[in-house]
Amino acid sequence: MVDLVEVGKKMNKAILIILIVFGLFSCKEKEKQQPIKELLEPYIYVLGVAQDAGYPQAGCEKECCQRVYENPENQRYTVSLALVDPVSHENWIFDATPNFKEQLKMLSDQLETPGSLPNGIFLTHAHMGHYTGLMHLGREVMGAKEVPVFAMPKMKSYLENNGPWSQLVNLKNISLKEIKHDSVQVLNQRISVSPILVPHRDEYSETVGYLINIKSKKVLFIPDIDKWNKWDSDIVSFVKQVDVALLDATFYKDGEIKGRAMSEIPHPFVEESMELFKDLSDAEKSKVYFIHFNHTNPLLINGSEAEKTVLENGFNIAKQEMVIPLF
Repeated sequence: MVDLVEVGKKMNKAILIILIVFGLFSCKEKEKQQPIKELLEPYIYVLGVAQDAGYPQAGCEKECCQRVYENPENQRYTVSLALVDPVSHENWIFDATPNFKEQLKMLSDQLETPGSLPNGIFLTHAHMGHYTGLMHLGREVMGAKEVPVFAMPKMKSYLENNGPWSQLVNLKNISLKEIKHDSVQVLNQRISVSPILVPHRDEYSETVGYLINIKSKKVLFIPDIDKWNKWDSDIVSFVKQVDVALLDATFYKDGEIKGRAMSEIPHPFVEESMELFKDLSDAEKSKVYFIHFNHTNPLLINGSEAEKTVLENGFNIAKQEMVIPLF
């Protein structure tokens, strides 16, 4: 195993960043990264990679979850990203998960001035793993003051009209900011964000992914979607147009959930996505980072055959605490 401290002493800043990108901080066992406070340009920080229920999942006694009970280092938080701008000393979180308090601490450890709340939270939809972390902003916990929360119209209405979320609005713990499909939310002179509607189970709200524009770079974040062919946009074309694509990889393959019709929980299987992307160039394939793994997904296991297959085919796997520089 590489001694990161010694490497950091011997290598200059540029080479260290390259090591981060290619994941040399994670081998057979999960290791903590050193805070990347030397980055001078905006970057993505991965706060979690698991599906809504996290990893392990409640009530799971199977081998996949026993890995975590036997070794807590295998735990993974629910999917969330942080966008950090070292120039303006601002940061934003995409989705407020049940692991919000742990993820807020992870992010705080990356910042020059730890302990501050994000400058805004962007929500994708009203499923449990993507918004329930807002509860930590309320009077029972942080008693936050008007934290900007960006939400689509139905999502905004849901929060305003249903407790306990409505209390966050009434007490001004959060300040809801309505956004619309394909609109542009300018965050500062370097960064803007656009929500993109995607098909998904929309019981309480619409579902969006986000196109994050950072200077000349573009990041596509779609943690939840039904099958790619149900979308009125072409994901292959999207991948070609962006620099990084963090995409729904809830299940690795069909039949992964025993005793349940997987059509009830439609997501693109990783095997399907790799087949769909097979004709992309090597450079384009390297833009893809699979994320949002169900507890049954073997991509949660470092060194698994599934992981080897994904990497051998030229794609990437998002890892918790991964830093993705954008320059």
